[in-house]
Amino acid sequence: MTSHEVSSKYSPLALAFIGDSVYDLMVKRHFVLKSNMQPEKYHKNVTKIVSANAQSAFIDSYMEKLTEQEKDVFRRGRNSSPHTKAKNASLEDYLKATGFEAVLGFLYLSEQTERLEEIINESISVIDQ
Repeated sequence: MTSHEVSSKYSPLALAFIGDSVYDLMVKRHFVLKSNMQPEKYHKNVTKIVSANAQSAFIDSYMEKLTEQEKDVFRRGRNSSPHTKAKNASLEDYLKATGFEAVLGFLYLSEQTERLEEIINESISVIDQ
């Protein structure tokens, strides 16, 4: 499926839904491949990266590196009306995180694997400092 087809076929919340899962899995993969730890240590490290606050801060610093199409997907995700609320984040951070996850879902569904991994690896590097 082309990137245009993915962008127009799926709602931003559907893209964020799949993007959330992809991000969670890839961050978990990163830590498992990096070192052998007890599960609670994995959980602590992963939670730090995948939190709405961390995603919001990362996307603020990364926005200029997004393509125009990715920026459009981000804006659609950020401006969506999610039916849930973040437990530990402001509404603004939660919406930015939703936009970020929509970008990841968009990249995943349009099979832009290299770009997806580039953004996720950069986010892990920046947030995990």
